[in-house]
Amino acid sequence: MIGLQERTLRRLPEPAARFARWGIETTSSGLRTFGRALVLAEEAFRWLVRDIITLRHPWRDSVLQSWFIVSVTAIPAVLVAIPFGVIVAVQVGTLTQEVGATSVTGAAGGLGVIRQGAPMVSALLLGGAAGAAIASDLGARTIRDEIDALRTMGIDPVRRLVVPRLAAMMLVAPLLCILIIFMGIGTGYVINVGFQSGTAGSYMSSLSAFASLADLVVALLKSVVFGIIVLVVACQRGLETELGPKGVANAVNSAVVIGVVATFCVNLVITQLLTMFLPQRIG
Repeated sequence: MIGLQERTLRRLPEPAARFARWGIETTSSGLRTFGRALVLAEEAFRWLVRDIITLRHPWRDSVLQSWFIVSVTAIPAVLVAIPFGVIVAVQVGTLTQEVGATSVTGAAGGLGVIRQGAPMVSALLLGGAAGAAIASDLGARTIRDEIDALRTMGIDPVRRLVVPRLAAMMLVAPLLCILIIFMGIGTGYVINVGFQSGTAGSYMSSLSAFASLADLVVALLKSVVFGIIVLVVACQRGLETELGPKGVANAVNSAVVIGVVATFCVNLVITQLLTMFLPQRIG
């Protein structure tokens, strides 16, 4: 296969051949990285389930990691959710007033926050704050040879370092999503009732008519999935750090970028599947 590939490339003009080699190498590298991420995720979940069943999970470490994630994401979540709720309320309120459908302002704004806004804001904060911090921590441990030292002592780095962070992320992600939903809908309510001549009853009744418990459950599940993706990417980049302090900076940068892009892509797939198999129902 490799020989056939080389013979095919030799038939191409030199610029085209160089571009083709670059594309093949980039694709192969990306697929290998994706494969290592899947292996890391599988191993982490296997250790998590095994340690919980055998009552050997380090809950103290998970609680400490949960508090750390909350400390770096809670305040930014509030600061992002408030202007996000204002923007959604203003844009939706203006549009509904123009078309004479002010009675559905609460439903339109609330569904936007619950279905898309809150999970994506959670993913951005988890990737930009928690993911960067996790990649930086594990990357610093890697370049100081602490990871190799753990392996030398017979301690699995995935079990010792990744699994507690995985449990913490799965716990904090839905709580962060709930906080953003509360702040976003509350801000939209204040803007609509206080500045757009809306009524409290109309806002809440339209929201309850269109939104359902299933929407909230889907939003929480999406936030958990996004949190897992962000964590796996951050841990992989941190554990594969090379080239000293510069490698740590590169690991943090790639963890944030890859994590955020991956969550956007997964959100697109989930949204399309939900639209196909679980269409919106009123009431």
